[in-house]
Amino acid sequence: MESTKTIQLKILNPDFDLVETMQKYTKGMNYTSNIVFEHGRTIPAMKLQKMVYPYLRENIGLKSQVSCNIPRQVAGTYKTIVELAKIGMSYWQKVMYSPTSMTLSYKRDYTITENSVSLTTFSHGRKTYQIQNYEYALPFFKEPWKFEASKVVKHKDGDYYFHLTVSQELPDKKMEDASTFMGVDVGINYLAVASTTDKKCKFFAGGDIKNRRNVYKNMRARLQSKGTLSAKRVLERLAGKEKRLMKDVNHCISKAIVKFAVENSVSVIGLEDLAGIRARTNNKLRKKQKYLHNSWAFYQLQQFIEYKAKNAGIITEYVNPEYTSQTCCRCNHISKNNRNGLKFRCKACGFELNADLNGARNIEHRTRDYRYILESQGCLSTTHTDNMI
Repeated sequence: MESTKTIQLKILNPDFDLVETMQKYTKGMNYTSNIVFEHGRTIPAMKLQKMVYPYLRENIGLKSQVSCNIPRQVAGTYKTIVELAKIGMSYWQKVMYSPTSMTLSYKRDYTITENSVSLTTFSHGRKTYQIQNYEYALPFFKEPWKFEASKVVKHKDGDYYFHLTVSQELPDKKMEDASTFMGVDVGINYLAVASTTDKKCKFFAGGDIKNRRNVYKNMRARLQSKGTLSAKRVLERLAGKEKRLMKDVNHCISKAIVKFAVENSVSVIGLEDLAGIRARTNNKLRKKQKYLHNSWAFYQLQQFIEYKAKNAGIITEYVNPEYTSQTCCRCNHISKNNRNGLKFRCKACGFELNADLNGARNIEHRTRDYRYILESQGCLSTTHTDNMI
């Protein structure tokens, strides 16, 4: 099992050569993107490379490895668009890139030390740039961590950063060997509720974040009604601030969830498979609910939980989310009348519990059931989330 991590290191002395290289890289990305879009469907990376490589090398003048990186990256982007389109979350569209990001291969395009990074530039070959390192990042420059393909990124404040990606191999964990499970229900009133096999639980409140985002929503409405250029600039800054807020919150919550799992010797964390959930549930929401539901970063939180769990040697498993909020975790009776806001009361057996905790227990049950399905079948089923209720 491979664990990866990305570390942001500020480039202290960016120059024209670096800017020019990123501009040429972007030109190559947009040329390649246009080829795929006009083709009308995705193109495999190797086939796309053969189509665009001569132009990238001869007409734009890009280096050999960069001319190989670009078609792989563009092919991956369009593949993601097609996958999202299948669940109603995107549509076929031309992707246009801006000169704010450039992917580089280790040794071929860059080498790095604790204090500097050497990059292949367009006009002057390899150039060394000083980087601002941090104490927390220094361990990642030593074994067992390995350097992977990384990026130069221009942040919105105008500064350039090297997003160093590192990886290490961790011992493989098998679902069949798992003994303790934890279900995590993500939501809005509570950002997350976790429940383990032995019924230990923890709530991660989201009331303050919800209130702060309502403030942003009201400010956004006032600015949109003005429609001036200055109002639009403030809207952009507000959107960035809100996005950074949610990212920071999700990092903190995911870290606390994984810490709780480690403290309770959890082998597997169960999460709901939320792919396409927005499209399926939007028509059931009142207009006032749609903003919070559609803009809440559920998927990002799950991704943070997954990679932090992997670094802790914990498996993550996604289960079918159907009826987790309507099913009684004691008797398995399903009814939409079982839940009333934050309160769950089973119409069949009378069992009462916090609704989000009930959901977390159902997720834990389904994750644990999947482990026994593996044990009985002796193989891994790729369709288990579709068959479970």
